[in-house]
Amino acid sequence: MIDDGDEREAICDSVASLVEGCRLPVRMQGGDDWPLAEIVSVKEVKGSKCYYVHYVDFNKRLDEWVTEERLDTRKVQFPRRDGPTQAGGTGTPKKLGGGNSLSRPASPPSGPEMQLNGSAVLAAALQKKISRKRKGVSLESEDSQDASGPVSAPSGATSCPRSTGSMVAHHDDVVTRMKNVEMIELGRYRIRPWYFSPYPQEMVHLPCIYICEFCLKYRKSRKCLERHLAKCTLRHPPGNEIYRKGRISFFEIDGRKNKAYAQNLCLLAKLFLDHKTLYYDTDPFLFYVMTDFDSRGFHIVGYFSKEKESTEDYNVACILTMPPYQRKGYGKLLIEFSYELSKFEGKTGSPEKPLSDLGLLSYRSYWAQTILDFLLNVKPVGDNEKPQITINEICELTSIKKEDVISTLQNLNLINYYKGQYIITLSEEIVASHQRAMERRKIRIDPKCLHWTPKDWSKRAKW
Repeated sequence: MIDDGDEREAICDSVASLVEGCRLPVRMQGGDDWPLAEIVSVKEVKGSKCYYVHYVDFNKRLDEWVTEERLDTRKVQFPRRDGPTQAGGTGTPKKLGGGNSLSRPASPPSGPEMQLNGSAVLAAALQKKISRKRKGVSLESEDSQDASGPVSAPSGATSCPRSTGSMVAHHDDVVTRMKNVEMIELGRYRIRPWYFSPYPQEMVHLPCIYICEFCLKYRKSRKCLERHLAKCTLRHPPGNEIYRKGRISFFEIDGRKNKAYAQNLCLLAKLFLDHKTLYYDTDPFLFYVMTDFDSRGFHIVGYFSKEKESTEDYNVACILTMPPYQRKGYGKLLIEFSYELSKFEGKTGSPEKPLSDLGLLSYRSYWAQTILDFLLNVKPVGDNEKPQITINEICELTSIKKEDVISTLQNLNLINYYKGQYIITLSEEIVASHQRAMERRKIRIDPKCLHWTPKDWSKRAKW
């Protein structure tokens, strides 16, 4: 037995001695991997014990109930007697980025170059880049966005709820760390939830919750849902349809005027967003729901919410692509639409931080593609001159905030200091990779199809 001061490691002869807080290797479902997992809860089913485990350094959506035969009791870390183990399963992966690392060359490589009108912010950012190695972003990765509402912060950073109704928070109690809904049926899809959501107690014990895909009301059986559908007159989300092109539409929903729908949307979204805390106070928010139209109606694909008044210029509070529609380009479409609204408002915007792991990948990919697309279309002023651009010009024309523009250029290793000035160097590899990525983006937002007038919420006495 080894005592390291924090945990006691030992061979466990009997699973009866396993308690909440123990850590041990557990075989993951559908494979032969045995990562370290923490026991969050224990229950008895028909005389046998089941263990709810969180896989350390994996996202909480992989948490699951396991039986005794999937536990490796040869190496158990028992919790300290004076308190629970630290890092109580926030489930944030260590690796947030993806793709191959792009090393910074000692001298600028051959390829298109343009002068960059730098600033003190850029200089500081570049120094930070030089002092540490950074991972690049794969421009060719499929759209991986599913949940980008704020979740746990990167290691070393702390986050707390903002007084304006932030959706960022940490849940450390056992109840909210455990999935409580087995299955939902939404339209023609049956979906297994990823996280806890505060549906009523009488609903969470059912094998499946049946949800109307138009008004998002929930029912305990398919028969109850059929009776509801016979009376439900909605075939699209409430609110105003502000965008339509082909089968894709966007509806703007006021969280105060359509409170019931907004609350049901938040409950549904919480099943797939880890640290979303807003369920009932929807008044300060607008919700933008993306739908796919067919002969039966407008089916929800995803949504994002934003504060009516954001002092930090956030253009997204929470964002979600429903699981059946993920990896099909809809996540980037939601992000693109949020920035199109910012362009109409004449502002730069940014999603509320910190982002989830998959959300961060999607935003990095969107920022990279948008900024590269812009840079490749910059024209030189004279015949023999190289194109010139400033960070502020990139921000103004893309509506992406300066911090996000700079971090994207850093992640792509595009900024270099050359002969006393900052330049952006686009290698042939980067350009080719970008072109392949853009070819796969089949659906885009058409600004001409957006019929929307921004409102100045600061001049309104009440939302």
